[in-house]
Amino acid sequence: MAEDDLLSQMLHAWRDDIESVPFPQFSELLIPRQQTRPRCSPSTSAARVTNATRRTDA
Repeated sequence: MAEDDLLSQMLHAWRDDIESVPFPQFSELLIPRQQTRPRCSPSTSAARVTNATRRTDA
């Protein structure tokens, strides 16, 4: 029973500690502008992707 009392005291102390810190208030939310990459067209993409696991010299 003493263990339950100790756990209860620890829980109450933890909650008091958490509730003592004020929640931050923001007057306005500033979200930075997202950076975008230019779209690549298929004609400018010279890299050819192949399946390296499939053998062609069978």
